[in-house]
Amino acid sequence: MTWPFTGPASREASASSLLAERTGLRAGRTSRRVSREAALAHSAVWACRRLRADLISTMPVDVFRKVGGVQVEQTKPPVLVNPGGSTVMLFDEFVYSTQADLDTVGNTVGIILARDGAGLPSVIELADMDTVSFIGSGRQIQKVRVGRDEYDYAQIWHEKQYTKAGSPIGMSPIAHAAMTINSYLSAQEFAADWFANATMPGGHLKNTAKKLNREESLRTKASFKASISAGDLWVSGNDWEYKMLSAKASESQFIEERQLSVVEVCRYLGVPGDMIDAESSSGSITYANVTQRNLQLLIMNLGPAIIRRENALSWGLLPRPRYIKLNTAALLRMDLKSRYEGYKLGIDGRWLPPSRILDLENMPPLTPEEKAEFAEPFPNKQPAPTGGTPS
Repeated sequence: MTWPFTGPASREASASSLLAERTGLRAGRTSRRVSREAALAHSAVWACRRLRADLISTMPVDVFRKVGGVQVEQTKPPVLVNPGGSTVMLFDEFVYSTQADLDTVGNTVGIILARDGAGLPSVIELADMDTVSFIGSGRQIQKVRVGRDEYDYAQIWHEKQYTKAGSPIGMSPIAHAAMTINSYLSAQEFAADWFANATMPGGHLKNTAKKLNREESLRTKASFKASISAGDLWVSGNDWEYKMLSAKASESQFIEERQLSVVEVCRYLGVPGDMIDAESSSGSITYANVTQRNLQLLIMNLGPAIIRRENALSWGLLPRPRYIKLNTAALLRMDLKSRYEGYKLGIDGRWLPPSRILDLENMPPLTPEEKAEFAEPFPNKQPAPTGGTPS
């Protein structure tokens, strides 16, 4: 099923059939009951991913280059304002959608529709990762299939995270944890099992090296079924196709089979449990103030992901030596007293001019009348007597 639900006019779509198609269930199958623990675990997955995507996507983006060792701000190209081109998609929406994909299946894909004079992407159409397949040979991605269309890898915007030597695609945090926990011998073995195993509803086995006749198809199918039913690894050669939809199903299955708690889900996804109101056996974590709480989140949890995004966006969207910085100051907004104390330290240390403080506080420059007020802090107040008997 494709959005916006296009298809033959004669097709009738009931709620149950749409749900079955969306979740990969075939007609005649019954849906599984979800326990309270499983529901909480899956809600924690959503909360963690939503928090990470919310915070990273709302950080202001700036472009810089070094001139004589000094960082100088540059004008942002249009792709960092509206990557969607005529189909308006502002940059914060672009970052939110791609970060959600990275934390869900470890990859995000877009079709490059236009390039600028330097040959860099200027318009990117993000793809629904449920419809994406990577096609390659050995350790190289050669083609990317989006729905029914196939593209050369050079036509694709591709970011990945949690990579493993030997695998050209990324993994979600939970997939990365599953690989370590299950002690797979190689990244290729894990990818073959995680992205193309037969335990997923409606699994599809495809040889991309050549077209198979009926006899070869039946023989390959029998070999595949025999290997999986015996719990063995099926070897298909160097040609492969990884489908992102299978990755989501495998992740869901891993969560349920391991009966992961909410705290374990938070640990895998790199979000402190208290940030999503998760209960902890050690009690609530307390912070001296909001700044320390957010600083811990930034340094220990979001920092590595932010740096990876900065590097990928700089490398793929900007000419060298320009680079992107996501401004994390918004996450570290302090309480009023702490903020003003910090400003005073900057002024006294003579490295933070007052004009910069006004910019940080979204205030206009001081008028001449306002500057005059600082020359006479208490213009309407008589000086206090210095001593003696009052007259």
